[in-house]
Amino acid sequence: MISQLFTERLHLRKMNVSDSRNLFHIWSDPDVTKFMNINSLTEESQALEIIELLDKLDKDNKATRYTIIEQDTKKIIGTCGFNFLDFEHSKTELGYDIAKSAWGNGYAPEAIRSLLDHAFNNLGLNRVEAKVEPANINSIKVLQKLNFTFEGTLRQYEKSKGKFVDINMYSLLKDD
Repeated sequence: MISQLFTERLHLRKMNVSDSRNLFHIWSDPDVTKFMNINSLTEESQALEIIELLDKLDKDNKATRYTIIEQDTKKIIGTCGFNFLDFEHSKTELGYDIAKSAWGNGYAPEAIRSLLDHAFNNLGLNRVEAKVEPANINSIKVLQKLNFTFEGTLRQYEKSKGKFVDINMYSLLKDD
């Protein structure tokens, strides 16, 4: 698995424990975690636990997560990656989060384009999926900008923060 990816403005590198303080500040913001499958963090140790769990999944080749860093400022502005890797069926699921202070700058699509290139050209995958709550309009706009196809709504598909939520399924195929 490639440990670093670069775009015009961003450096994506494998997440590591030294990122915990910066990621805690991002993941403790309720606006950022509103549509994530975690509650807003209250202690930095929680960020460390998440990073360690993701590192184990990465070592097992089941998932991988990158820290998103602005190249000019060297500031950590979020994370993105593959929530699961299914090499048997040649597919993966994207996940991403951006610090509120960096919203509206086109960082999410830029980072995801890099992930898509990696998925299709380096990992040899055929399908990339994204599951989004219907109310997460900003994330839906990102996927539309990247030409993902809306496949439908999975009714009460997940339990998030104690309640069942619908999930919109989007996908992009290598040939799209």
